[in-house]
Amino acid sequence: MSAPAQLPAEQSEDGRFVSQDDAFRGWLRADGSGEYHVEAGRYHLYGSLACPWAHRTIIARTLKGLESTIGMTVVDPLRDDEHGWAFRDVRGETRDPINGFRYLREAYDANDPHYRGRITVPVLWDTQSECILSYSDDDIMRMFETELDAVAARPELDLYPARLRAEIDALNERIYDAVNDGVYRAGFATEQKAYERAAREVFAMLDELDVRLGQHRYLFGDAPAETDWRLFVTLVRFDAVYYGHFKCNLRRIADYANLLRYLRDLYQIDGVAQTVDFDHIKRHYYMTHEQINPTRIVPIGPAQDLSSPHGRETLVRR
Repeated sequence: MSAPAQLPAEQSEDGRFVSQDDAFRGWLRADGSGEYHVEAGRYHLYGSLACPWAHRTIIARTLKGLESTIGMTVVDPLRDDEHGWAFRDVRGETRDPINGFRYLREAYDANDPHYRGRITVPVLWDTQSECILSYSDDDIMRMFETELDAVAARPELDLYPARLRAEIDALNERIYDAVNDGVYRAGFATEQKAYERAAREVFAMLDELDVRLGQHRYLFGDAPAETDWRLFVTLVRFDAVYYGHFKCNLRRIADYANLLRYLRDLYQIDGVAQTVDFDHIKRHYYMTHEQINPTRIVPIGPAQDLSSPHGRETLVRR
């Protein structure tokens, strides 16, 4: 997610931050219908370890065991002022091995040379058609979860079970509005009332979720679903970035008895910790959003130990 300065249309007259809609939204279908078919090695994910929206898709790719099927290139966490996300050969990032792009903007230009929207991650690239299949993180995550079982190492993992889909979709929407997008609406607000409204909505929802997670190990019972991972990417960034940088400072996640242990529980699931890079996360937010942090100084803390025992195994099943 980029700062509103990259797209002034995302700043409302009353100081609110309003995210843009997605434009390129193709769909990959397991049944072979449509333009895009399931083929190992055909699709490539341009992602970011800093961005929570991209992080969702990286987690789904990891949990489903799609690493050998869907290649991935990680962008530099520091966006170029003029061109946006860049590919650089430094620690944790790579050059683009698919197209040799220097900037992610080149992928958008390949689809539409007249595109003037915000350049975002993630991007799912079709190497056969040489175009963007989708840049919607919601769609990419769902496709990874439901449409690629034929080429997944863990096809049995169901993050979007049929019996829970209506509940998942409803809670996804509430968590997105109040928490995932809420921290951005607080952090990028340019008027006091807009900031306070967004920040209070964040904590009202976190309070509600903390109570819910006192009853069940995960949001829908004894196994993580898609919604848990959509929440996780905000929780894992909260104390390091959103608490201070985005002024969401009524409480830390560390101050919540259930949310903290829940965060540790998810973090300790096989493969997940490897998708979390606090260096990328902190450098991106503190060094990219100069209108919020003009000194670009990156804080040394907070000290966190997400590997500590969480003790959530004892919670009753739904």
